[in-house]
Amino acid sequence: MRVIAAMSGGVDSAVAAARAVEAGHDVTGVHLALSRNPRSYRSGARGCCSIEDAGDARRAADAIGIPFYTWDMSDEFADEVVEDFIAEYTAGRTPNPCLRCNEKIKFAAVLDRAMALGFDAVATGHYAQLRTAADGTIEMHRAVDHGKDQSYVLGVLTQDQLRHSLFPLGGDTKDMVRVEAERRGLQVAHKPDSHDICFIADGDNAGWLSEKLGPKPGAIVDESGAVLREHEGAYQFTIGQRRGLKLGMPADDGKPRFVLDIEPVSGTVTVGPREHLLVDGLECLKPLWCGTAPTEELECTVQLRAHGAEHRARVKVGDDGGSIVVALIDPAEGIAPGQACVIYDGSRVVGSGTIARTSRAATEISA
Repeated sequence: MRVIAAMSGGVDSAVAAARAVEAGHDVTGVHLALSRNPRSYRSGARGCCSIEDAGDARRAADAIGIPFYTWDMSDEFADEVVEDFIAEYTAGRTPNPCLRCNEKIKFAAVLDRAMALGFDAVATGHYAQLRTAADGTIEMHRAVDHGKDQSYVLGVLTQDQLRHSLFPLGGDTKDMVRVEAERRGLQVAHKPDSHDICFIADGDNAGWLSEKLGPKPGAIVDESGAVLREHEGAYQFTIGQRRGLKLGMPADDGKPRFVLDIEPVSGTVTVGPREHLLVDGLECLKPLWCGTAPTEELECTVQLRAHGAEHRARVKVGDDGGSIVVALIDPAEGIAPGQACVIYDGSRVVGSGTIARTSRAATEISA
């Protein structure tokens, strides 16, 4: 096949590109320029989009012996990921920009452009596995290395996108990939893993949002409605947050307090005890299915954070097909609207939805 290898500048994407070549594919390396101002790229290895990463990707492509290009997708990234991130926090929700980037940029815009140019597939360094079912459906499964598994942030991919995707690393551990990179002479063999949100220079989400949105004063209250202090913006908080509340005096029971609810219109942030974070019901919107949508209630597991635990659940698709109702057999803690609920049948990814509402017993606690 003719394959685009998306090369971030890290060890994973470099080895994925090398393996695609070794498999006999005609491979072209592509690095995505996601910043409208390249000078704003930060130094260091905290993210996946620093100016050093572009150079590392080019050097890796040279070592592998494949053509290399940079694709400017800064406009798409700004519109689909950055602006969405700001809008979600403004609405009192907690988005996952990496998942959004996979959905809208890496496996939509990139794949569309690749197909238009006559390529057959896009290969990335994500840790997930693809298998062909008996009926010809392409299934996505968790990676062998569960500590590096990235199927959660890929749970937005459709069947058509999976048919044109390659994940060469899903059957190996990260240590194996680093050893292989060193054997291949790739300079990124021991480069630290990327983390944090790539477009926030210092990892300070609240500070970045404050610069973009300015002060939007509101109150932090307890569950009785008593005001504990004023704040400068509800976007500085997320459901389940404990640190940085700056409440001064402890609660009457002496226990730590956590963010239970964020009301974006008034800017009111409600705090309370940890046990009130537990939820056993979710309503999710914007469902995306890796294959065929379930037609009956599904006994399954769900993952609610990128590195979170699995929870046993019963999942049912709404009558209109535009929503998912999730009953958690294993209650979950600190789940915020805006996060993704990814559904698993064993190791297989069934699909995902965006959490719009959570509930505890018969009492709604967040919307």
